[in-house]
This record gives sequence, C-alpha cells and structure tokens, in this order.
Amino acid sequence: MKKLSYIFTITLSAFIFFAGCSKSENTGGEDDSILRAVFGNNISLNNLENYANQVKPSYIVKDNSDGNNINDMKATLGRVLFYDKQLSVDNSISCGSCHKQEFAFSDTALISPGVDGAFTARHSMRLINARFGVERKFFWDERAATLEQQTTMPIQDHAEMGFSGQNNRPGIGDLISKLSNLNYYRILFTEAYGDPTITTNRLQECLAQFVRSIQSFDAKYDAGRALVPNDPPPFPNFTPQENAGKQLFFQPPTLNANGVRIGGGAGCNGCHNAPEFDINPNSLNNGIVGTVNGTGLDITVTRAPSLRDWANRNGIPNGPMMHDGSLPTIRNVIQHYNNIVIVPGNTNLDPRLRPNGNGQTLNLTQQEINNIEAFMLTLSGSDVYTNSKWSNPFQ
Repeated sequence: MKKLSYIFTITLSAFIFFAGCSKSENTGGEDDSILRAVFGNNISLNNLENYANQVKPSYIVKDNSDGNNINDMKATLGRVLFYDKQLSVDNSISCGSCHKQEFAFSDTALISPGVDGAFTARHSMRLINARFGVERKFFWDERAATLEQQTTMPIQDHAEMGFSGQNNRPGIGDLISKLSNLNYYRILFTEAYGDPTITTNRLQECLAQFVRSIQSFDAKYDAGRALVPNDPPPFPNFTPQENAGKQLFFQPPTLNANGVRIGGGAGCNGCHNAPEFDINPNSLNNGIVGTVNGTGLDITVTRAPSLRDWANRNGIPNGPMMHDGSLPTIRNVIQHYNNIVIVPGNTNLDPRLRPNGNGQTLNLTQQEINNIEAFMLTLSGSDVYTNSKWSNPFQ
C-alpha cells in the first residue's frame, strides 16, 4: 500500500505539472491569437523591435530620459498607445493622428483635428530626437515639466482627445477603465509589468519611452561629422555651398551698437546647438508671437523641436514651421531671423535677438541665405520615415 501510495503521488504530481504547462502554452497561444487578430504581424512578443539598444553616434551625448530608460516591451506598448484611437473619447484621434511618421512625426496641416470637430491650438511639433536634448520641458510653451507629464496632457485636453472630465466628458479614470476592458492591453501590460493593471504613470512611462525611441542620425550631416573631430572643420562629403552654410550657422555675428551685423556669421548655433540641434533651454521667445486664430499675442512660446528633419531628403518641409505655422519654408525662417521686428507687447523676446534693445539685423545676402538653406538640408535622414518600429501597428 505504501508503494502504491507513493506511485500515485508521483503520478498525480506529474499530471499537475504537465496540466500546468499545457495551460500556460494554451494561454500563450490564445494571447498570440488575440494580438494577431488586432495587429497582424506588426507586434510579436517573441520578436520585439529594438528600441533599447539602437545605435547612435558617439558625438551625441545629450539625454533627457531622467531614469525612464527605454525597455523594448514598454516601448512596444507605448507604440500601441501612441497609435490607438481608443485613447480619444470618440475613438477618432490618436497621438499619431497629429504626429505622423511620414512627416517626421509632425503634421503638414497648420493645425490638427481633435474630437467633435475641434482643432489643436498650435501647430503639431516634430518629435524627432526628443530624447537628445538638454531641455526637459515639453510643449511649445514648456508647460509640461517632463515628457512623461506631456504624454497624457493631450489625452486630457478637451479639444484634442477629450478625456477632460469637463462639461460631462469622461476623465482619465474613465479612459483607464476603457483600456482595461480591451484584451490586447491585458496581454501587453502583463508582459511589460507582470500584471494587467493600467495606471496613469504606466501610460506616461510607456508613451514617453516610445517617443524617446524615435531617432534620426543617418543624415548627410552625420556622415560628414563622423569624418572630422568636431564641427568647425569643413566636412569632406559636403559641397562648398554646404560647408559655407555650415560656417554661417556656427559662427556668431559681429554686431554694431544698433544690432546690425558687420561681420561673422548668422549665429544659429547659439540657440540650436549641434550636433543634436536641440533648443537651448534658456531661450526665450523668438519673435514669432502670432496665434492660429489671429487674435492676441502668444509670447509664452520658448521651445522648439530639434532642427533635424525639418524637411525630408527631397527638401520638402514636414509641415509649416513655428508654433503658429506662419513660416512655410526654411527660407522664410532664415529671413525672419535676418531682420527681427520687435512686436509691441512682446516682453519675452530673447535678448540675443534684441542687442542693445534693437531687433537684430543680419543683412544676409541672397547667397548667404542659399548657403544656410543648403546646410539645413544636410540635417535630414531617411530611416525614421519608413522604419516599421515607429509605424502604426494597427495597419
């Protein structure tokens, strides 16, 4: 009897073990089927895209991750959240609706549509290389202290994605309940965190990781920068015009007492520092104070995206520039800085643009403007526009 009892115990233990394995395999198979039904072959938990260990040039040293280091699974979840229209109250708008991959994660429209026929208040900022900058604040007016905070603010904006909790609209808690009822999020959050619980902090963490993963370092500028020890020397792969434009970009102007340039360059690098070409966090307003609706002054705008990929490699701008979309081409931008007009009421104009209280006058020649434009075109890559890791997984 003792021997039979022992055999029975071993057999029962083996049955429980194999039954458990079978259940796990079945659950895994069921999860895979659910994800395939939603994403096709775009999301595979067994073959995640590389977000955490992407190659970047050794001369790129700025990083504003602040401890929220990129993880492949969390960035994958962030990608799903970024493109999911379920994050809007009427299932019509996602983050990707306003920040489109084919336009360097900006929008060619002056302003982007929101929910219920509303529109964004400002032009959609490019998200290229958002991680690689000194500035940690986000939005044109820097109202978000971190990228993490920024990610859920459009979701809670009454006009943009609508979970505002205002005027009988649902709030962020309602969104979390909504997402918790979607089986693909149960799977993805469990893979990312070990349990399916959805919180605001987890939404922010994953969305921020995906946005920070979007990088572009395959421009003509990068190919040239790899051949020299630093930026000042001529780049061997540049044309004479591109090198002349680079010199004008980097060299500060020599100004007289009236703020008129009498020598030197255009000084663009003073605010958009290479090699990241991010905005100097101490920058104030750049002299563009217009609003989309044309009323009042918008002088609180002090941030800008990286200058990289302002246009694609064909030289076509990825949408109008500045927060109000008032400058359609890079030539317009150069001409704006060529002759700064101090708008009455703009008490926030950057001191570098008003030497001795006068709007700077660079007196750039047409050839110099052409040269700067040629250099600016060397900042555009190609991979970021088509790489599937940043594409819409629902398509």
